[in-house]
Amino acid sequence: MYIYDKFDQTIVRERVAAFRDQVARRLAGELDEDHFRPLRLMNGLYLQLHAYMLRVAIPYGTLSSAQLRRLAYIARKYDRGYGHFTTRQNIQYNWIKLEEAPDILSDLADVQMHGIQTSGNCIRNVTADHFSGVAGDEIDDPRVTSEILRQWSTFHPEFSFLPRKFKIAVTGAAHDRAAIKFHDIGIQVVRGPDGEVGYAIYAGGGMGRTPVVAPLIRGYLPKAELLSYVEAILRVYNRYGRRDNIYKARIKILVREIGAAEFTRQVEEEWKLIRTTGVNLPAAEEARIRRFFAPPPYDTIAEPVASLTQAKAASPAFARWIETNVHTHKVPGYAIVTISLKPPGGIPGDASAEQMEAIADLADRYSFAEIRVSHIQNLILPNVKQADLFAIWQALGKIGFADANAGLIGDIIACPGLDYCALANARSIPISQAISERFADPARSAEIGPLQIKISGCINACGHHHAGHIGILGVDRAGEELYQITLGGAADQTAEIGALIGPGFKSADAVDAIERIVDTYLKLRQPGEEFLVAYRRLGQAPFKEAAYGRA
Repeated sequence: MYIYDKFDQTIVRERVAAFRDQVARRLAGELDEDHFRPLRLMNGLYLQLHAYMLRVAIPYGTLSSAQLRRLAYIARKYDRGYGHFTTRQNIQYNWIKLEEAPDILSDLADVQMHGIQTSGNCIRNVTADHFSGVAGDEIDDPRVTSEILRQWSTFHPEFSFLPRKFKIAVTGAAHDRAAIKFHDIGIQVVRGPDGEVGYAIYAGGGMGRTPVVAPLIRGYLPKAELLSYVEAILRVYNRYGRRDNIYKARIKILVREIGAAEFTRQVEEEWKLIRTTGVNLPAAEEARIRRFFAPPPYDTIAEPVASLTQAKAASPAFARWIETNVHTHKVPGYAIVTISLKPPGGIPGDASAEQMEAIADLADRYSFAEIRVSHIQNLILPNVKQADLFAIWQALGKIGFADANAGLIGDIIACPGLDYCALANARSIPISQAISERFADPARSAEIGPLQIKISGCINACGHHHAGHIGILGVDRAGEELYQITLGGAADQTAEIGALIGPGFKSADAVDAIERIVDTYLKLRQPGEEFLVAYRRLGQAPFKEAAYGRA
């Protein structure tokens, strides 16, 4: 992973010192909230329903064990003993005291972390495939591209005050594990006509009030010209993006209003003017950054691994976990482990200080001291020997994270909702807990197979409900919390926006409706057919009828 140099560390330390002074002035009454608000947001500090919330950047979801231990320390010392991993591959703390915020940022700076650009109308944390560098299907490691973009965009003077927040995601494979088509810019590593590595560029995607699947605006971009092309996109957006209406300020609105073809034309025209002016990264600098992501010293291991085969045969529960939570690694004898932060009845994405420390210990012992955060709100051990999988599974069982549900119905994405967020209309956490408890039986979950439920507490869609196979949106109707259901969404390379089935349900009724939808799928599916495939074949009608008890 990337390691700060002296320049990087100085920037972060100076920001902490500046914010410490700003907080002191706020506490002394020298700054009112209107003047303090933009200053705290520049450091990732929000004012939520009950307390301040601090959002900490985890660039492209990559953490060292030392950093995860520091996050645990902060949870224990400054919060209520836990943190919440988000769909932006960040972590949030929900119970922060304003007077302690500068100390937290100082403690983060000790391990090369911060809250810079986790808020505001700027380029936010660049996200990437959580299997970056270890997936067998990737063309190139997207962390390299993500780090280049991170360094280029941090404090970029031209793009620090955009019309609205701006999000970029990168995937290195044809199979999209980073939801790139729901981002302001989505970047996919591809091969060009002669086999050379480059990028396909999508622009104008997003969720929220107006969900949009990003159109492809360039099928192939030479790798060396990435920064100039991204800058051209941002310049067109910065020039023409709406600043008079917050609901129409995102790039997706601009692309939709003028059309993808016209937007592409303007980007290409701008690109012609800047592509040779020194914006692009020199090859030597790209090579320097790439060295930070060199593979660890893997052992040579013959497959199959006898001890793994024996452990699976001896323990059906372990075999189920291998089936769902363990993924193919590009190096023989190794595996990628998804640690589900979704125990039945748990809060999706939450981890206690003790759990974080235990996972850091596992990373040190079994995964070259590295952890990943997925946008699905789980943690990943990316470099595990297959022979160590049983020991890891047993250790995860001791901290409540050994559930075999990654990618299944219990692997729910949920935003904090009305329990914490000042923007929310309804609670997300209780309904996610109720659904996970309803489908807690491992055998039943396995029978249902891959099914993504995503829940948001308001139209801002922080829970990605638009992209859920089953999406749930909390709304307020005359002071009552209701839950609307959408079906057929997807965030992968087949990206699609879920379709609303009808009026909202009360919370208890919503869980029953979900169960009827699932039962209908089980009744109507063809052999081996996954939920999303069945829905696309059958259409909405049978599921809608079941949801409202008319089947």
